[in-house]
Order: sequence, then structure tokens, then C-alpha cells
Amino acid sequence: MSTNPLLDAHSLPPFAEIKPEHVVPAIETLLAENREAIEALVTRAERETPTWETLAAPLEALNDRLSRAWSPVSHLNGTMNNPALREAYEQSLGMLSDYTTWLGQHEGLFRAWQALKDGPAWEELDEGQRRTVDNALRDFRLAGVDLPTDEKQRYGEIQARLSSLANTFSNQLLDATQSWHLALDDDRRLAGLPESALATLAANAEAKGQKGYRITLDFPSFFPVMTHADDRELRREVYTAFVTRASETGPNAGEFDNAPIMEETLALRRELAELLGFATYADYSLATKMADSPQGVIGFLNDLAERAVPQAREEYAELVAFAREQLGLPELAPWDVGYASEKLREARYAISDEQLRPYFPAPRVVNGLFKVVEKLYGVTFEEDGEAPRYHPDVRFFHIMEEGAPIAGFYLDLYAREGKRGGAWMDECRVRREEDGTLQLPVAYLTCNFTRPVGEAPALLTHDEVTTLFHEFGHGLHHMLTRQTIADISGINGVAWDAVELPSQFMENYCWEREGLDLIAGHVETGEPLPDELFDKLLAAKNFQSAMGMVRQLEFSLFDFRLHLETTSPGAADIQALLDEVRDAVSVVPRVDFNRFQNGFGHIFAGGYAAGYYSYKWAEVLSADAWSAFEEAGIFDPETGRRFRTEILERGGSRDAADLFRDFRGREPSVEPLLRHSGIRAA
Repeated sequence: MSTNPLLDAHSLPPFAEIKPEHVVPAIETLLAENREAIEALVTRAERETPTWETLAAPLEALNDRLSRAWSPVSHLNGTMNNPALREAYEQSLGMLSDYTTWLGQHEGLFRAWQALKDGPAWEELDEGQRRTVDNALRDFRLAGVDLPTDEKQRYGEIQARLSSLANTFSNQLLDATQSWHLALDDDRRLAGLPESALATLAANAEAKGQKGYRITLDFPSFFPVMTHADDRELRREVYTAFVTRASETGPNAGEFDNAPIMEETLALRRELAELLGFATYADYSLATKMADSPQGVIGFLNDLAERAVPQAREEYAELVAFAREQLGLPELAPWDVGYASEKLREARYAISDEQLRPYFPAPRVVNGLFKVVEKLYGVTFEEDGEAPRYHPDVRFFHIMEEGAPIAGFYLDLYAREGKRGGAWMDECRVRREEDGTLQLPVAYLTCNFTRPVGEAPALLTHDEVTTLFHEFGHGLHHMLTRQTIADISGINGVAWDAVELPSQFMENYCWEREGLDLIAGHVETGEPLPDELFDKLLAAKNFQSAMGMVRQLEFSLFDFRLHLETTSPGAADIQALLDEVRDAVSVVPRVDFNRFQNGFGHIFAGGYAAGYYSYKWAEVLSADAWSAFEEAGIFDPETGRRFRTEILERGGSRDAADLFRDFRGREPSVEPLLRHSGIRAA
């Protein structure tokens, strides 16, 4: 055993032993060892024609060792962020970027992969191995292996800088989110907030050693204020702080401004794409996606907009009339929309999140999620209290089949300081085989739900329940894979605009009586969700669904056009494009100080640049896949078996379009999405 836990072999990360001072030395050591080993592989490939066993397998082992060291570091940076870890993470990012560029531009390694494809060993490879080789050769070209030396160097500089910019964007957004709060001595300004929200705000204050209530910009605090607070000025104050995060305006104006980050990022992305021979970054992005052209993506989004915008305008007109007549609001401001919408939903359907919360205690929901998966795929779940953890809230589970574990996952449900917002699934370990030994897949499943207060369990909203199911769908894609090659195992090698299919598919169980009977149970009595509430939930499912769809189309069109039409836009140009998109598809009011783009982490700090459309693209696939279950029964074992074997288990071993056709027996149709979303036929 070494003195550095990141260099030792572990089945699970030894979180308690990992310190910030371990990170940089471990990454330096692993990268140096990898470079030396890769040069030896290339030298051997020059002497003898490469085979899978002499080239691909040893390369995969090197990559996996590096991944197993970096995965816990990256995860801790997102969930247990602190200054020392952040510094070590940032320093390592630069080294990793340099290494990735060196690897992707290594002409000798590229020739070795090409020799494997051109040589006699190619005929012996199976479908997954061939796919891996083809992907590797594609990725070499996308990394600039064919470029002249000076342009290769520039490519490396750009990639390193983009990696650093993405991390800075994320850090500044986290800092901006956590730098603002509003302390209230009593609850006079909090009229309208439900007891659960008041308890959260009181717990926020108590955690800081204060009395009264503390409103922050974390979602479990921000959202109830925007949805329930009767105090319009309070809503305006909190809204303003939220939509100006990381910008040049608002209460922390200029302190964490992400505008320069966006400007430099977009200019560098355009330069990177042109270096590689693509007209735009959007074209470059599509090289690894299902969509075949930028025009196809724009056409897809505009087609949905044509269907949804007229209905969204009707929905908004209804909201305006209701707010004027019932709430005494002659004009709707942006900070009124969530509040008025909740009041209208309650008036129309006599249902609210607060009525539903008692039926979704977090422990019951998690157990219900497991029961749904057990019925669908025949696996079971076992908690492991001895597994290493990085926070007391975190739990670890094994997925079992025929009495043996086939996968595992960490479940981290609640918001806390030092944890970035949102919900995500990430890879801890990937399923792969080496020398006859199978490494089981392990996932991180992370959410930011309202924490439990005192001894009572956390009570989730229905939206939070669907979020958990969504992320677990990603987890199942990672954990139920049958692939044994890392590059096509789980979500690896899956086209980005198809990767949301399994996650969106799982959300459907939160809307079905059979599913909800497994998920929901009253916190005190265990009683199932009453028929009356279920009927109201279902009736309200597509409340303002067209408004919801055009909001996603706004984000998608803004992202894609930003990477298709602009070269090196300034902050004003970025704002102008967003305004133009909003003029075309948005129906809600806006204010000049809204800086949504400065917090759009999906495209500036995540993997969705020129790819946010993927959510809608994959939703077409998931809605159509779900329609197969509607036809056969939502827990039909045969349909569940086919979805598992033809979608989840295949990972990136085949083209996503082929896998969908295998499962559905035809090309995808947009009609199920429109029907499920309550969008009327044009």
C-alpha cells in the first residue's frame, strides 16, 4: 500500500482517507506512468501488428486506473467543495487536459489503432470491440491528430483553457449562489409559505447559529418563496438575487461575473471547431450525436415551437386574467408568474405540492423506486452500511441479481453548503473485464432536495420524486449494462442526444396509479395516495405544459444558435440573441436585469454545449418507448425485458438509432411526446 490512497487499488473510493494534498501528487504520478506505458505500447505496435490484447486492453486498463483515482476527487469537488480541494482540483484539471490532448494527438498511437483496424486481428473482433476501435479513430481526428504541429499546439492550449474556464464558471456560480442570503427575525414576511418551507428556512438560520429564518438561493429555499410567498416585494427581492447570480448586476454586481468567461469560452469553441475543419462549434458538436445536421436540429426545435407556442400563449393569457381578477395583480412581473401559477393550479385542480408532500416521505419514495425497478427488471437492492462514505447523509446500495451483486450506487439526496446545485448521475466505477476479472459498475446519484428537519423524514414534492426517478434512469443505464469494454459500457459511447432516453423513461412511473401505489404512502399512516388526489394530480399533469415546453425550447434554441451563428460574441451580443429567441418562443414577461445565461451551467460548465436540444430530442425517444409499455402494460415483464436487453444493456455498443429501432420495430414518432405533453395537434 502506498501513502497515497488515490494510488491504491480499491473496489470503492476510500473517502475518509482522501485529503486535498493527495490529489496533485497522485495525478502527477498516474499521468507520468501512463505516458511511459503508452510509449511502450506504441513501440511494440511498430514492431508487430497490434491486436486487441496488445493495444486496446492495456490502454483501457491505464485509463481505468486514472479514472478510479480522479472520479472521487471530481465528485468531492461537486459535493463537498472547500478551498483546499478546489485548488487541488483546478491544478489537476490543467494536467489532465494536457494529457488528454497529448493522448488524442499521439500520431504513433493513432497509427497503432489504424493498424489494428487494417490488420488481420480485425476479423476476430466482436461488434463491441469494432465499435470501440471506430470510436477511437473518430476521436483522434476530433482531437486534431491530423493537424500540423503549430495547430496541434494551439488545439491543446484551447482545450486546457476551456477546461479551466468551465471550472471557473461553475465555481463562480456556486460562490454567487452561496454569497447571498436574507435573514428575517420573524415570519411576518413569510405569509403563504407552507410549514415545510418555514421549517427549512428556520433550519438554515439555526445551522448558522442564528434565530429566525434564513432565505438562500439554494433551490429548496428559493423555490417555496417564489411559489408561495404572499409578499410581492419579498418575491421580487429573492428573484432579483437569483436571476442576477454571477453577473454584472444585482446585489453582488460584478463580484463573480461570468460574462468574461462566456465570451472567452464561445470564441475559443469557435476557434477549436474551425481548427478541426468544422464550419461552427454546432457542427463539431454533432459529430458524436444522433442528429445529422445543424439544420436538422433547428428544424426539429422550430417544429415543436410551431406546435407549442400558440397553446403557450393561451395558457399565459389565462394566467394573466386569473391574476388580475383573483389576485389583484393588474400586471404580471416575472416574480409573480410562479406564485400566480401555483394559485391558479390550486384553484383549478384543488391540488398543491403541500397536499402531496405527506404522501412522499423520502424513505418511502426510495423504497418505492426500488420496487418499481424490481418489478421491471427482476433485480433487488441491499443497503451496505459498511461502505466508505463522504458525508453522513450518503447511503450505499448494491443491486443484486440471483443472489449476487451486479452493481452499486451512492445515494446523496439533500442540499447542503459546499454542494453544487441540481441533480446528476456520475460514474464512480465502470463495468469492464480485465484478465477474466469483472469490475462491477458503481454510480453516484446526487440530488438537492429539502433536508429532513429533526426526527421527521424529508417530505418530497412530486417534482422532486420525478427528479429522483430521472437520475436513477441514468443510473440504471450505467449499472445494468452488460458491456465489458469501458468505452462502450453504460452511458459511454452513447450519442449525447440519446443519453436522456432511459432517464426520461423512468419519470413515467411517477404518473401511473400502479407506479404511485409503490412509491407513495402517507408519512403518518402509510395510506396510499387517495383516488381523489391521484385524479387531481393527473388532471393537473399538463397544466401549463405548453409554457413548460417553450421554456425548454428557449434554452435549446439559445444554446444551439449561440454555437451556430456567433463567432466571438460579447456579453451584449449573447444577451441580444437570448432576447431574440425569447421574442420568438417565450410567453412570460422578462426584465432587463435577468442574466439567466450567466448561470447556464449546462452549456458553460457541463457537457451540453450545442447539445441542450438533446433533452427534447431524447424525449421523443422516451415518450415513444413508453408508448410500448402503455400498449402492453407498464410492468409487462416481456416489454421490460426487451427494454433492458435492447436499450439499457447495450450501452454504446451500437448506434442509438439502431437500438431504438430494435426495441420499437420502427423509426421514432413525435406524436407520443405531443400526446403525453398535452400539446394539441396543429
